[in-house]
Amino acid sequence: MKTGQIRIHETGGPDKLIWDQQTLGTPGAGEALVRQTAVGLNFIDTYYRSGLYKAPLPSGIGSEGAGEILAVGEGVEGLTVGDRVAYASGPLGAYAEARVMPARVLVKLPPAIDERTAAAMMLQGTTVEYLIRRLYPVQAGQTVLLHAAAGGVGLIAAQWLRHLGVTVIGTAGGPEKAAIARAHGCTHVIDYRHEDVARKVRELTGGEGVPVVYDGVGRDTFVGSLDSLARRGLMVSFGNASGAVEPFAPAMLSARGSLFVTRPTLFDYIATRAELEASAQALFDVVASGAVRINIGQTYALRDAAQAHRDLEARKTTGATVLLP
Repeated sequence: MKTGQIRIHETGGPDKLIWDQQTLGTPGAGEALVRQTAVGLNFIDTYYRSGLYKAPLPSGIGSEGAGEILAVGEGVEGLTVGDRVAYASGPLGAYAEARVMPARVLVKLPPAIDERTAAAMMLQGTTVEYLIRRLYPVQAGQTVLLHAAAGGVGLIAAQWLRHLGVTVIGTAGGPEKAAIARAHGCTHVIDYRHEDVARKVRELTGGEGVPVVYDGVGRDTFVGSLDSLARRGLMVSFGNASGAVEPFAPAMLSARGSLFVTRPTLFDYIATRAELEASAQALFDVVASGAVRINIGQTYALRDAAQAHRDLEARKTTGATVLLP
């Protein structure tokens, strides 16, 4: 079986995303052949493309997709031909019409979740799940700071946090994105282009700051995030949309109130099959209940992945972006 896919032969800008053809074999032991109907676009894809994150070259790209199982290999349990499935981890290579991949990373989709929605939410949604339910289990009545609140992770996080009774201070660039963030659960939105984020957070919290900051932006927001924290607060740096955080002296943390900093990855929180299934189920439940609505802001043909990357990095996108094979 032949399939079209996007590959990188060298790192760099979006022009390094090359459309290619590959012949797929039959799935081996523990593997499944999946015909993909939707592929998720995530900032982590740009990290691999640019070389910030390393992958042996040439390489496929992309970590998230959804579709239908066409064949399974020996020893695969709980999945069968015809099952609708989705995934948010595993070997790079989601930017493809079809692929053979480890069955252990696939989760069955419930009837209430369509494949485009699944591709739009699996990586971002399970990221939100571990950030707010396990890394720092937020409590009703707390106030948190959420950067990039109008982005894919941000819109899911804001809704889920509101569902849990948490007050969300979001950041966004410009009135349009601020309005989107408010509509999806942010009580307050700070326009980082025109306002001092840390100063505004202090104003909104009576000078105390917040117990936790969820920061997927990276370099541009790091110091402001630290300055927004309450004493012994936790800075969760989970992404690098503006570039990698520069090295810093640990004394910065003590000077600001004995702060904590963590740089987690999703893959360490869905490392076991049980963790993956529990995280996905929590996501499916909150979406099926209507408490979290998945906002697919834009779609692109898979062949147009380079333009999708340009728009993502230029912050022209809102909500989730889906590539269509």
